[in-house]
Amino acid sequence: MKLDIHTLDAKKSGSVELDETVFGIKEVRGDILQRMVKYQLAKRRAGTHKTQSRGEVSVSHSKIYKQKGTGQARHGAKNAPIFRGGGHAHNRLPRDYSHDLTKKFRALALRHALSAKALAGEIFVVEAAALKEAKTAALVKQMAKLKIGNALIIAGAEVDANFARAARNIPNLDVLPNAGLNVYDILRRSALVLTPDAVAAIHARFAKDGDAKTTAPKRVPAKKKTEAEGAAA
Repeated sequence: MKLDIHTLDAKKSGSVELDETVFGIKEVRGDILQRMVKYQLAKRRAGTHKTQSRGEVSVSHSKIYKQKGTGQARHGAKNAPIFRGGGHAHNRLPRDYSHDLTKKFRALALRHALSAKALAGEIFVVEAAALKEAKTAALVKQMAKLKIGNALIIAGAEVDANFARAARNIPNLDVLPNAGLNVYDILRRSALVLTPDAVAAIHARFAKDGDAKTTAPKRVPAKKKTEAEGAAA
């Protein structure tokens, strides 16, 4: 699979070859993606919720009034769940919501997410995610030229400080380094924007497990017009 590489000014600067074993799955399974998203969302839950049981509330534990002769229902201590301010009958306790998925399954889910974007034509490759100045307005104009709005940008091994500062004020635009690539963030955005370094890192990531080619993606530079072609144009 071949994609064009564009600069931030929407000019073609070459092309890059994507590995079919990573980006070319034809039958994307939604159940795999759903399990992976649930896994990620469960891991980020704090699980620090806590309510007081009957024995923990700060009220008197003695009988509130005598058993007979009052004309009211029989009650014991004020800490009973039936009373306002009493303890919870089945109180919530801190817990860990995370669950396990195998490493192979997580890698498979990422391949399906990348392939889903490739099948939908929602993967774009830019020459570099870097700016000379941290200007949000300038980046908005560049994204408009590329026709990219709601997107996840994988910027390379490290995110350029100026680019990150300019992008953080743009809604629906996320910028992550190569190590931050994940299924949930891929699916929650309409487009996936990669740099050539990010593509190489993805190929290397799967090559470690024998799921992809070990060779780096081939980059083909854009053809320069000759003087004769320029005069004819």
